[in-house]
Formats: sequence, C-alpha cells, structure tokens
Amino acid sequence: MQSENLLHRLEELNAIGVALSSERDIDRLLETILVAAKRITNADAGTLYLYEPENKQLKFSIMRTDSLGTAQGGTSGNPITPYPIQLIDKDGKPNHSMVVAHVVLEDVTVNIPDAYTAEGFDFSGTKSFDKKNGYRSTSFLAVPMKNHERQIIGVLQLINAQDRESGVIVSFSEDDQHLLESLASQAAIALTNRRLIQQLEDLFESLINLINTAIDDKSPYTGGHCERVPALTMMLAEAANHSRLGVLKDFNLTDKDRYELKIAGLLHDCGKITTPVHVVDKSTKLQTIFDRIHMIDTRFEVLKRDAEIEMLRGGRTQADYQALIGQLGDEREFLRLCNVGSEKMRDADIARVHQIAKRQWRNAEGKLADFLSEEEIENLTIRSGTLNAAEREIINRHINVTIKMLEALPWPNHLKRVPEYAGGHHERMDGKGYPKGLTRDQMSVQARVMGIADIFEALTAKDRPYKEGKTLTESLTILGKFKENGHIDPDLFDVFIREKVYLDYARQFLRPEQIDEVDESRIPGYTP
Repeated sequence: MQSENLLHRLEELNAIGVALSSERDIDRLLETILVAAKRITNADAGTLYLYEPENKQLKFSIMRTDSLGTAQGGTSGNPITPYPIQLIDKDGKPNHSMVVAHVVLEDVTVNIPDAYTAEGFDFSGTKSFDKKNGYRSTSFLAVPMKNHERQIIGVLQLINAQDRESGVIVSFSEDDQHLLESLASQAAIALTNRRLIQQLEDLFESLINLINTAIDDKSPYTGGHCERVPALTMMLAEAANHSRLGVLKDFNLTDKDRYELKIAGLLHDCGKITTPVHVVDKSTKLQTIFDRIHMIDTRFEVLKRDAEIEMLRGGRTQADYQALIGQLGDEREFLRLCNVGSEKMRDADIARVHQIAKRQWRNAEGKLADFLSEEEIENLTIRSGTLNAAEREIINRHINVTIKMLEALPWPNHLKRVPEYAGGHHERMDGKGYPKGLTRDQMSVQARVMGIADIFEALTAKDRPYKEGKTLTESLTILGKFKENGHIDPDLFDVFIREKVYLDYARQFLRPEQIDEVDESRIPGYTP
C-alpha cells in the first residue's frame, strides 16, 4: 500500500514538472510550485522564499496556510506582510538561527519533527504567530532550490505534514524529503528558465524601443508615434476581444496573441529608420534643407524693383506701377498659402500657380527666366499635404523596408505573425492599399486593427509639421468616411465608436482642447 502511494506521488511529481515547464507567468509559477509541494507532502502550510544575493536576504514570495484559510502573494491579491529574512545579522555574522537562512548558508535540507523541542534554531517568531492565530507549528521541512548551475535561488519551507488517513500532524518522512528535494530542483530550473526568457523578452523589447527612439528622435514631428500606435492598437484589440456582435463575436485573444500583437505594434514602422529626415520633416511644399518660399519672395522683390526702375525711367505710369505692385503682393501671399498645404487645392488654384509661373524675371545671371521652375510648380501644386509624388513614394517605401526587415528575422513560433500584422497597416479593405494590395478577407483582424490605430493616431497627432492635431469629432468624421469608401474595417470601426476606444485614447494622449463633445449619431458610416 505504501509503495503504491509512493508510486502515485512520483507520477504526480512528473506531472508537476510538465506543468512547471509550461507556465509563463512568474507569479503563477511560484504559486504552482508551493501548492504542488504542499500537495505531494500533504503539508498544511508552506512558504516560498526567493534568494536576493545582492542584498543577502530571503524575500517572502508566496505563503499559504490551509487550516487558517490564509494566503499571501501570488494570485491571492494579498500583499506579503513579513519582512525579508537577512542572511547576515546586525553584527555581520551568518544568521544560522533562522531555518531558511541556515539552509542557504550551508546548502542543506533541514527536517525538524517538532519546532517546540528543536534546538539550535530561533522559533520565537513562530511561537508568537501560533499564539496570535491559535495555531501549532510542529513539523518543518526546508529545502534549497538550486538551478542547473547548482546556485541557490530560493527556499521551499513546508509546515505540519498531515497523515493522509487520519489528518494528524506528523513528521515529514524521508520520502517526503526526497520528493520535495526533487520538486525543488525541477522548480528552480523552471523558475530560472522563465526568468531567462523574461530577461530575453525585456532585452528584445528594449532593443525595439531603442530603434523606435532613434526613429522618433530623427524628427520632432513624429516623436511618440511609435509609442502611441501600439497603445491604441491594444486598446482596440481588447475592445474587439470583448465584442460579441457580428463577425467579431468569435475573435478571442490569448496572452500569447496579445504579446505577439504588442510586438507587431512596436515594430510597425521600424522601416522608417531608413527614411530621410528631410522627407519626414517636410513641413511646407517647398521645404528641402530650408523653405525655398524665401527664394520666391526674393524674386517678387526683384520684380518690384524692376517695375520701380521702369516707372522712374518713364516706361510705366504711376498708376500702372501701383497696380502691378498690388498684384505682385497678392500673388506672393497666394503662393505662400499654397506652400503651407493645410487644405486641399482646387483646380482654379492650380491653374493660378501655372499662370504665375509664366511671369518673366531676370535671374542672378541677368537672363530672363520663368518665375517658377518645373520642380517648384510640381511642389506648389501638390493637391493635399506637402509631399510630392517622389517624396510620397519614399515615405511609402518604409512599409516595404519594414516587411523586409521583419521577414528576415528568425521569429519563434509564438511571434511568427509579427511581420504580417506590422506589414499590413497601410492596406485597405477594398484592395487599394499598399504594398501588397490586400483585401479585407486576406488580412487578419490584428492587421486591420493596426490600420485603424495608425490612421487615428495620425489624425489626432499634435506634432506633425503640416497640420494641427484634429479634434475627436473631426477625426472620427474622417475615419467614418474612410469606412464608407472601403478604406478601413467597418466592424472594427463600429467597435471603436461603440466601446468609446477613441475616448480612452484621447484621455491619455490628446490635448484637452482636442477632446470635444462627440455626437456619435452624426459620425458618417457608424452603425450602433
């Protein structure tokens, strides 16, 4: 009977090892270790300590006492109250009076049948606890947790082994000790591996943030974009995850899915590291290294000077001169407005630019030339924004570079879809996006989520060179029109409005003056 029980406990130990190796969350892992240790030894209480070598102390991590119904640390939601146990006392001597400290200092297992009769250890704190809580701490078993390098990373301490039939408090047996030592070894390796993975993930995210910092720092106008888009992406993804309407009712995110999408969001614009600063920073249509509108200002001054000389020589009347000066002033202000690019240009305005371009002026070489060059005409007649076709192609190329960079990385299985998510945020539902011209059915929900996040962040961004950040109503109106013309996912847009994702985002990232009262019933394309 005893051999059957031991065999069952060995099988349970093996199952525990499998469970430990699959747990990703460190707090849950620690809790699983302690609960498993109590179960295979049938102990009433237990504590798991983590060793902090830099402070020479053992920190309480998880505490459980079944008969008292108390739990601290882990998933209990209750904070750990005891202070850490110091391995060196106030006099600078090793603290062998505390059982768990002695376990670390001597690298030994301590098995005590009865704390009240044991010698060599200080159990005054234990007895005080017992008196206060009506408890009787009797048997103790403390085992060091050693990793694959035989370094102690913690201590498992169990209290009050119970007879499996009668429930009477008994001593921890040799089998209990061997089983706990085996579990402690497995647990230490599992915890070390999880910590190593966590450190690698932290390092990976730090490297991503390093790239994003470099991208954002290239230009004061895009600073924060690489931070805000991932944040909004996760907000909308969570809202979609909670949605139980329409096609999104079956969309579910696991912790693994969330991490994968988070990484994709952080890397969605990594290709911009190759985008020239003068294109990213182009705040006016004529800007290159400097705003060339001032060169055109100079040409107007030359025309005014020539007109004045002509008048003084008798070749032009005073009235004609004044009329020309007024006309040149109007044309100068008109070109200055065209240069800003804040509003979409009308056909009549484009025609007027071409008309002004035909004026003749005498250049620095003394030769007559057209007032505007072909390149200046091209830029001043940009219909929307400040980028010409070639510059927009340079900007758009960042997504190709992003995909190329991400697809070149050896992604582990749980991050395999990062390139697809990050590379799809400029695609459209109607297939008119770039770089691949994907349609809605060819895209994952995550990629569609990122597309909306990228657009809304751009609309509300308060630091772009060519515009002020729009209000919520203005931004949602434009986004609604994007839904109507097949640009963005209609169901995700409805979730974005219905769950007020836009408002949660605004409260974190927008200026107060941008957060106006939104009348959702007037947002184009919104279906409540």
